[in-house]
Amino acid sequence: MAQFGRSTAMDQDAWSRYAPHVLSIVRIVVALLFFEHGLSKLFGFPQPSPSPALFSLSWFAGAIELVGGALLAVGLFSRTAAFIMSGEMAFAYFMSHAPRDFFPINNRGDAAILYCFIFLYIAFAGGGQWSLDAILARRKARSELKPAE
Repeated sequence: MAQFGRSTAMDQDAWSRYAPHVLSIVRIVVALLFFEHGLSKLFGFPQPSPSPALFSLSWFAGAIELVGGALLAVGLFSRTAAFIMSGEMAFAYFMSHAPRDFFPINNRGDAAILYCFIFLYIAFAGGGQWSLDAILARRKARSELKPAE
């Protein structure tokens, strides 16, 4: 057992072993939270809100949140969906929050920043082991290994 504040190579290996699983859990939780925002914007559930005008900026934001959140939750097209949602959150921050105040805690943009960078990370890291992308990749690799009959 390592001393408090120090880690050994064995400790690092133990933590690293769980990294792909934790990535999948983070992806699922964040995607479901984002999906909820889209659901609320477009359908007024679970929080009632007025429906945005069709093809307005708010409508497109809701559509990205709903579809992107659903895709990311199941891990399908994870990198593309995460990249688009990261861009949406950067756009939302600079359009809606940044003009109010420089500091995110004052302009209430801290959630937009967190979503932006979590999605940017997922765009580069992928959806993790527990994603449809990973399942499809494993299936494709298996079929390529089979000899032709």
